[in-house]
Amino acid sequence: MNRFFQLFEIKELRNKVFIVAGLLVAYRVFAAIPIPGIDAIRLQNYFNSNQFFGFLNFFSGGGLSNLSLVMLGVGPYITATIIMQLLTIIFPKFKEMYYEEGARGQAKFNRYSRMLAVPLGLAQGYGFLTLLISQGVFARPDPFSMIRNVIIITCGSMIALWLGELITEQKIGNGISLIIFAGIVSKLPSSILGAFASYTPGLLTAYIALLVVGILLIGGVVYLNEGVRKIPVAYARRVRGNKMYGGSQSYLPLKVNQAGMIPLIFAISVLLFPQFIAQIAAVFSPSIGLAINGFATAFMANQLAYNVVYFFLVFIFCYFYTAITFNPEEVAKNLQRSGGFVPGIRPGENTEKFFGGVANRITFWGALGLGLVAILPSVVQHLAGVSALGVSGTAILIVVAVALETMRQVDSQLTVREYEGLE
Repeated sequence: MNRFFQLFEIKELRNKVFIVAGLLVAYRVFAAIPIPGIDAIRLQNYFNSNQFFGFLNFFSGGGLSNLSLVMLGVGPYITATIIMQLLTIIFPKFKEMYYEEGARGQAKFNRYSRMLAVPLGLAQGYGFLTLLISQGVFARPDPFSMIRNVIIITCGSMIALWLGELITEQKIGNGISLIIFAGIVSKLPSSILGAFASYTPGLLTAYIALLVVGILLIGGVVYLNEGVRKIPVAYARRVRGNKMYGGSQSYLPLKVNQAGMIPLIFAISVLLFPQFIAQIAAVFSPSIGLAINGFATAFMANQLAYNVVYFFLVFIFCYFYTAITFNPEEVAKNLQRSGGFVPGIRPGENTEKFFGGVANRITFWGALGLGLVAILPSVVQHLAGVSALGVSGTAILIVVAVALETMRQVDSQLTVREYEGLE
């Protein structure tokens, strides 16, 4: 609590907090302005009957529920980033750009992702509007109005991305994550009111069970995100002139959940892929797009199949993303160059195998925990027969992970200024 008050005592940090708050308010204003020609009642009825758009609403930061100007949110950019990450596996040039060229290469990589997000936004916007027209949510507009709406939607997505980057520049949280965080939190009051409005005394035990599961999940997410395996590292003594260097003991922390919430986003993107195909197909044939959309909706309605596939995707993507971001060979080389070694392990190839084995073992438990967090609320909700207060494991993980990361960045900003005060 003292750290929180210190945040407002320092003028520079206080201004950053107000800037971030203002940018989030600006995004929420854009999310409240619908595009022209929307029938709000039909739209609400359609969204209530389609669980897919609840997931899409995550990426839009709550802007999809009323077909706002930022209805796609940062979804096209997230899709573009996933495509670019996959290209690093196929094309060595992209891998070298992202992992070996440092900050300059990553800036170029992100620029390509932003450029790719524009055509994806155009395709997703047109396909999504075509699907809604085929569902009778609103009447088919004339060609000029259709082009206008698609351009508005794409520009709204780019505005959302721009606001997210402005927030990131303040260095007290990731902008895109905070936009998604704000969208989830904004729906919390209406969810609680809906739960109270539909409360029945006979389901008291079920409501208590959901509340307990929610609290346990928050604790589990914190434990999962903060858990690390500390590998001891020793440094050999080196004599240079009349001075001796090294001989110290340290440790290398390997996070249990190195991938963070990325596997959840990847898994949701794969689950939404049929919906994306339906959007693209609707551009050429509305009937085919509608058929694919119906198949995807039926799959989502099958809780057993959905939860099994969701858990499997989260589990696999944990290993996939960890393999991309953690390179045991590079870590072993860097450790050897600095004169460090793991006690009892020979430097070089043996150290590389050791790091690879440790990473695989802790990733197994991290992937297992992340998968359970993703599906457990849905399973408990289904067994309890309560649908009024849906506690989403994905939403809980995103909210807690973003809150922890924001607190970590704020704490680092305060620590830096404490050291500056000692000079």
